[in-house]
Amino acid sequence: MMSVSPHQPPKHDPRHLRGLFDRATDLAQNHEVTSVFVGIAGDEADLLAPEFIDYVESALRVEDSVFRLLRGRAVLLLTDVDQNRAAEILERVRLDFANQFAPRDGFEVELGYHQVDPGPKVALAKDILPAIFAPQD
Repeated sequence: MMSVSPHQPPKHDPRHLRGLFDRATDLAQNHEVTSVFVGIAGDEADLLAPEFIDYVESALRVEDSVFRLLRGRAVLLLTDVDQNRAAEILERVRLDFANQFAPRDGFEVELGYHQVDPGPKVALAKDILPAIFAPQD
C-alpha cells in the first residue's frame, strides 16, 4: 500500500504552491541558483489545455515542480535554468505536444515567465503570479 508523505502536500494544496516560492527563495539565497516560474494558461473551454499541463509535467525533471491552479492553468517552477532556457524548454515541449495531439487548426496556450535570480530577495506570489499570468489585451 502506497502512502502520501505528510511533508509533500498534494499538487492542488495551497501549501505546495507556497512551497514552490519558498524553494525558489532558498535556492536563490542559499545556493545561488537561478529558477524560473512559468505560468501556463489555456482557454477555459479548450479541452487540450489540461492535457498539455499533464504532458509538461511528464516531461519535467524530478527537481522541477507543477502546481495546478485551475483545470487549464498551472504554475511551474524550473530550477537551475534562466528565463531563456526555460522558454526554449517549454517551446520544445509545446511544439512536441502540438505535433502529436493538436488538431490541424492548432493549439493555443499562453506561457508567462518570471526569473528568480540569486540574491537576498524573497520570491513572493504577489509579485510573481501577476507577472506570469499577464492580463490579456
